[in-house]
Amino acid sequence: MLKYKNRNPNKADRDRLTKDEIDKLWTMKDDKYYQIVLMLIYNSVRISELLDLKKENVHLEEQYFDVIDSKTENGIRKVPIANKVLEFYKGWFNDGIDSDYLLHTDDGKHFLYRNYYDSYFKPLMKNLYIERTPHCCRHTCISMLADARVDQTTIKKIVGHAGAMTLTEKVYTHMDIGELVKAINLI
Repeated sequence: MLKYKNRNPNKADRDRLTKDEIDKLWTMKDDKYYQIVLMLIYNSVRISELLDLKKENVHLEEQYFDVIDSKTENGIRKVPIANKVLEFYKGWFNDGIDSDYLLHTDDGKHFLYRNYYDSYFKPLMKNLYIERTPHCCRHTCISMLADARVDQTTIKKIVGHAGAMTLTEKVYTHMDIGELVKAINLI
């Protein structure tokens, strides 16, 4: 089986950010575009799910947002907003720019993936000498949740991996958003 080791072409997308890299990002927290990277790290969503998030699906008081369109059916879910990044969500939500989308260009337009990745994410990360992809942020969140000993059922609910859930978990597990916020705040 050794011949198949490291053959996954997407393996680099599964690298987690180190504590030092996350600390570097936090030094840039006053920049709204670095805030997006931190939001990705502390919410586990796919970049497309965050870029497509409309303000009408963000519930700041209850600290969550609804993913209503996802790569998978199981990705449709309520995503808790961690205390650490709640102010970033509020800042984007209340920035005074007329846009239906939470995250948007300076003129209120919807961020398209290529625009965001090429014009913002890559240069921001290069500036800090961090070689990661947006998907690494998702993997980092999942890893931090596991490191914090959050149970696997809760992690699956947060990240939208319900397809990996057992029948028992799907049928009998009903978590309210408060429990999910409590779990995300452990990281």
